[in-house]
Amino acid sequence: MTIKEWIDNSASQIASAGISSSRLDAELILAHALGVNRSWVIAHSFDTIDDAHTLRSADKLLASRLARVPVAYLTKRKEFYGRSFIVDENVLIPRPESETIIDLLKQHLTDTRGYPSGFKSYIKDNPLYILDVGCGSGCLGITAKLEVPDAEVTLCDISADALAIARRNTTQLGADVDIIESDLLATFIPGATSPIPLLPSPFHLILANLPYVNPAWQRSPETDHEAALALFADDDGLSLIKKCIRQSRTILSDDGYLLLEADPCQHEAIVTYGEQNGFQMVEARDYAVVLQRVTS
Repeated sequence: MTIKEWIDNSASQIASAGISSSRLDAELILAHALGVNRSWVIAHSFDTIDDAHTLRSADKLLASRLARVPVAYLTKRKEFYGRSFIVDENVLIPRPESETIIDLLKQHLTDTRGYPSGFKSYIKDNPLYILDVGCGSGCLGITAKLEVPDAEVTLCDISADALAIARRNTTQLGADVDIIESDLLATFIPGATSPIPLLPSPFHLILANLPYVNPAWQRSPETDHEAALALFADDDGLSLIKKCIRQSRTILSDDGYLLLEADPCQHEAIVTYGEQNGFQMVEARDYAVVLQRVTS
């Protein structure tokens, strides 16, 4: 069987299962089974697949995809902001909409030090401290560090399994960040049960792609295979975001920023809650909301 024949047949099966990305999925699955990248598979479409073990492996992966297991969990990889991140079932799969948070961070990168000059003059000549809360695979915090190398970035998550994946990603991508286990921001709040050493500075920015899916929402079958801890939240999906807003005031610097991801239908409720807890809205774009701590 040639590569093209396997892909054509598999793509047809995937399409029949109601999956729109059928050919892409088939190419990624076979590339993973062959131990090559997708470009190689496309360029060698008329090569013959001679190894029976490879065919069995590819067919097994195909069966899982037909059962709606996400491709990223099959290949253990997902692209985010032009970089390849390791993923598994313990972390949420990075999504393109999350890249907006990085865009909002970078849009202010105008001064020669590489700091977001739009994030107020309090940064001055000091390091920019960023926290990625509920980091999962680490895609937000690691990307922030790589895009703003002079920033001091900390990643935290309640899941030790997720943090293990984040550590692997920091190593493979060469990102010098701190990684700490924490239930949201609890570990960073003064007087916490197990506080970390005092920070050299409050955080200037907190990035948060927390679980925000309302379990009652209609969603794709693929989400059944993702970690519920990383996906769902009570209170119409807002319980953890609201808790993060309350906790953020304690560890954010004066005029500090909170960059949140949430469904656009939730933005109004988030902005209202933020205003009730000492924040003002700066911008809402796509799935991202930027709140700024108000000092009185």
